[in-house]
Amino acid sequence: MIKTEKLSKRYPGGFQALKNISLSIGSGEMVFVTGHSGAGKSTLLKLIGGLESPTSGTVEINGQDITKLSQSAIPFLRRNFGFVFQDLKLLFDRSVFDNVALPLIISGLPRSEIAKRVRAALDKVGLLQREKVNPVSLSGGEQQRLCIARAVVNKPAILLADEPTGNLDPAYAADIVAMFKAFNRVGVTVIIATHDPAMIEGLGARTISIEAGEMTL
Repeated sequence: MIKTEKLSKRYPGGFQALKNISLSIGSGEMVFVTGHSGAGKSTLLKLIGGLESPTSGTVEINGQDITKLSQSAIPFLRRNFGFVFQDLKLLFDRSVFDNVALPLIISGLPRSEIAKRVRAALDKVGLLQREKVNPVSLSGGEQQRLCIARAVVNKPAILLADEPTGNLDPAYAADIVAMFKAFNRVGVTVIIATHDPAMIEGLGARTISIEAGEMTL
């Protein structure tokens, strides 16, 4: 499903975030991308999800090289993805319900379908009873679960998560990992960037290690 060939990213100023990354991730696979802070994990997820463009190399999703897509086609590509960002990117001037509904509103779904999907997503992450509150009133773990609900409400084929447990205590972190495992069990391809070895211990998922922008064995 996902394939990169000699994928590289150099940012303005000369910083080489990734260098010659070639990998394949199968449909329905759960993969962890590990490495120290600043190793290039976040950049790899952004390139796979079409959030940034590579300096060189290719990214194929289902056989399509997304690096050759026009800017107008990128939003349609992103509907295949659910994103859980490291900095959450929640809208604190809107309710829990409205935060989850936003991707569906952008997609132009009918209001009745939006309501059904939003409540189903909130139910999956245990926040259905809090749909009317503002995200600021949620705990850190609840805010992360809200981000997951927003990421999966569009029923994406691929879920990308960047350090999803970085600021959570162990109990909340285990809860979040269990949710990712549940989505993976129903066929969602899950790619998680983390520098926390405890997060992946005992899961048996494949690990891709990156060090200073390069894959390591």
